[in-house]
Amino acid sequence: MTTGSILAFREALPMGGRLIGLDVGTKTIGIALCDAGWTIATAAELIRRSKFAADLERLKSRIAAQDAKGIVVGLPLNLDGSESPRTQSIRAFARNLEPLGLPILLWDERWSTQAVTRTLLDADASRARRAELVDKMAAAYILQGAIDALTHPDAHSLE
Repeated sequence: MTTGSILAFREALPMGGRLIGLDVGTKTIGIALCDAGWTIATAAELIRRSKFAADLERLKSRIAAQDAKGIVVGLPLNLDGSESPRTQSIRAFARNLEPLGLPILLWDERWSTQAVTRTLLDADASRARRAELVDKMAAAYILQGAIDALTHPDAHSLE
């Protein structure tokens, strides 16, 4: 099940259990994990993209090792909320994850990369270090937004 609704995603999840967050780029996939209590998201790793089958196997392995119960995939919308060809590409990527049998949430990622880049600039990270960290930190930013909405529904719209 792939959804853009936090409410539908929450209903498809068991209460608690680790979630995995993905920031899917054309060259890399940033991966983040959260604890079973949905408290904090942490940047985990970066996968260099290759063929989808190989990417899927790496994701399967990571999901199994962490006993993840759901997947949050960053959805790149235009600033006005409209969709682009990149948005459609991520929707297709998420649909291709459905055979894993886990609920999948498409989460608005419009500001994730900018927020993470700003944080890394403030920390005076070198350009090379920023390039190494930005995608997995963006995955953590995306996942944190989703778990905040899951755990504090009164503060978020549950479309």
